[in-house]
Formats: sequence, C-alpha cells, structure tokens
Amino acid sequence: MAAVAGVSPKTVSRVINNEPNVRPELAERVLAAIGELGFRRNAMASSLRSGRETATIGLIIEDLANLFYSTIAAEVARVARAHDTHLITVSSEEDPELEQRQFAQLCQRRVDGLVIVPAGADHSYTRPEAEMGMRMVFLDRPPSGVLADSVLVDNEAGARAGIASLLADGHRRIGVVVDSPAIHTARERLAGVRTALAGAGVPYDDSLVRVGVSDPDGAARAVAAMLDANDPPTAFFTGNNRITVGAVRELYRRGSGAALMGFDDFELSALMPRPLTVIAYDVRELGRAAAVRLFERIGGDASWPSEITIPTRLVQRGVEPGAT
Repeated sequence: MAAVAGVSPKTVSRVINNEPNVRPELAERVLAAIGELGFRRNAMASSLRSGRETATIGLIIEDLANLFYSTIAAEVARVARAHDTHLITVSSEEDPELEQRQFAQLCQRRVDGLVIVPAGADHSYTRPEAEMGMRMVFLDRPPSGVLADSVLVDNEAGARAGIASLLADGHRRIGVVVDSPAIHTARERLAGVRTALAGAGVPYDDSLVRVGVSDPDGAARAVAAMLDANDPPTAFFTGNNRITVGAVRELYRRGSGAALMGFDDFELSALMPRPLTVIAYDVRELGRAAAVRLFERIGGDASWPSEITIPTRLVQRGVEPGAT
C-alpha cells in the first residue's frame, strides 16, 4: 500500500490509526490507495501491537439447539455489541473434555474474557489462564477449582417454594424426577425438595424419587412407573423443562389429574394441554448479568469474585380442561 500511495509505511500507519501531523496531501494519497486496494484494518493484529484488548469475548454453552442456551447467547451478544465487541459462541455438547478443548482454543485466540456454562465439575484446568489474567464468569453452575465470578439461579429456594406450594394444596405423596445429582442445578433443586419436605414433617421417600433422567422420553417412563405403583403420587415435581415436557405427555396420555410443578419455564408452556405450575426466572437477565460482570472485569474491576443470584417465581401455565 505504501508503494501505491508513494509514501513510507510509517505514514500509512499514521493515517490508518488517525494520528495527527500528517500532511493533508499525503493523507489523501493513502486514503486513495486504501480505496483502490480494498484495505481492511486488522483489528486483532493492531490490538496485539498496541497492547490493547482484542475486542472479542467467548461463550461456552452446552447446547445451542436448547432455547435456554440460545436465549443466553442472544443476551450475551447484545451486551457485547453495546461494548463494540465480537462474540464467539461454541457448544460443549455437555462433554467436559470438549469443553476443555474449546476453552484452550478460545484462549489461543486471546479473547478478552469468557462466559462459561460448564459441563464438567472440575474447572481447575482454567487456573493457569486465570492466573495470567483471563477474565471468566461462570453461568448457571459455579466454578470448582478456580476463583471466578458466577451468576446462578436460586435453585434451592425455587424448588423449596415449589414443593411448599404442593404441600399447601394438601399433597403428601409427591413424585420427584430430576437429572443426575452430579449436575449442580439438579443437586440444588433436589436439596430444595428435601428441605421443604422436612420442614413440613413429610418423610423423604426414595421410592418416589427418580434421578438421572435427562430427556422427555425418560421422564415419561419415570412418571408412568410411579403412576403404576400401588400407592401412586398425587403430584409431581420435575427438575427441568425437558423433564416437564415428558411428564406432561404421560399425564395427559393417561388423563391423570396429578398436579405438576416443573422447574424452568419454556416456550409454549402456556399452551400445554393440562394445567401445571412452573418455577420461572428471567433467562435474559441470567445472560445479561454474566456479560455485564465480564465487561466490568475487562474494564479493570479487580475486586474479589462475586456470586450473583437470579430469583425465581411460581407461574401458572397450561390450559384448563374444557377451556377454548
């Protein structure tokens, strides 16, 4: 480009970076050469040379096809745009080893920071990068093995409130269907169930609990097995939206009048063919809060890592029988 403009490389650099004291006629020649050659400024290379940030952040989530994660990604992207920052989003597919590889690849790109929805339980692999200054915010599940900020749903309190509502309606045999307790959210929600039952003097009955259920088909089978028992539950608590969908399907198929309390709201929940209550929270706020905290770190906040908790609420969903 310098040869086309008939100036020195230093003059080209000064024009591109909008530095002062460049003679107007030289600046015009450089700008003309830029137009002729279709030059595009390499922001990352420029940032690396100048020591400034790369204006890129990364987001590691579990499943882009899941509305929960796509909503989070959209909100993180919105906050990133407000900071003139690009977002690179990758999916770990709930695989801890893939999560670690993607973390390493994003760090190799020298992103300014990361929002991570972790698939694994041990995050000590992130510590070397954290000690070198990588900013990280963990979302939906807290970090283990590294000090970092986190933004979490109040899982235990939400489950406790859901079970308390069922108990207040007179239910004592409540079927519980959750994912693996190795997952933080499932473990916290199951803890909320135990606390609520204990507070009401209702024994925790292992025969009414199914763990390790992760999809609608498995949830439908778990609900069916409990309904076929000699003393079936009069109500069910489901630990996430996918489990809730499977429970609704089985209860509706049987025409069961069992009450249903499900953690997580979900798309079309208001159109489910039977009444249910969901333990809802603001998913957009979850993503927004994580992104805002990350940019606070990028901006120089060096305070002790914080934990932000997103509250829950009970919401009536579904269609009453006979409603039109």
